[in-house]
Amino acid sequence: MAYVVFFTLALLITILSVYLVIENNRRKAREAEKKAFNDRLKVISSNFKLKVAEFVEAKILRPKYAPQINAIVGNFFVVQVHSEENLAQLEKVSELFIYSVTNELNKCRSNGNMDLLAEQLQYFVAELPTAGIAYNRDFYREMLPALIARIQTPETPAQQQDEDVLDSPELTSSEPSNQQKQAAALVKEHAVG
Repeated sequence: MAYVVFFTLALLITILSVYLVIENNRRKAREAEKKAFNDRLKVISSNFKLKVAEFVEAKILRPKYAPQINAIVGNFFVVQVHSEENLAQLEKVSELFIYSVTNELNKCRSNGNMDLLAEQLQYFVAELPTAGIAYNRDFYREMLPALIARIQTPETPAQQQDEDVLDSPELTSSEPSNQQKQAAALVKEHAVG
């Protein structure tokens, strides 16, 4: 009878120690996943902020607007769950913004429209939400890509645009052009919003 009790006790101790080792390994695996997630988030955020600083240095973005643009990555997880899918979405939209602005910067350097790009970025910042809670799933999946698409500038050089405007018969016409109507609508939209 003593052998049965001893054997049962030894078996229980073995099962308990195996369970503790397995739980310890699971805990370490969860911590490693969390650390990898946070490291990836930190890389995305620091890369984004570095690029925003480069845009400020290139004088297409005013320094006072940098925190508002950095809020795009800073506020991503305010109302969203920490998940791989959401992290991939953050990476996607941050790369889209960086790629779009870098493309436009290169285009504007070659055609001399730097002021127009700075103006487009100013409008972009004006459209960003002011409250952290507004940085939700819909904003990142629908609104932000649409805002980024509106950063684009024309392909033609700034001097040629000025000459085209001066030479256009629309200036002599008393009826406003479609572009002027669209610009007026945008101004009204900004004033109302």
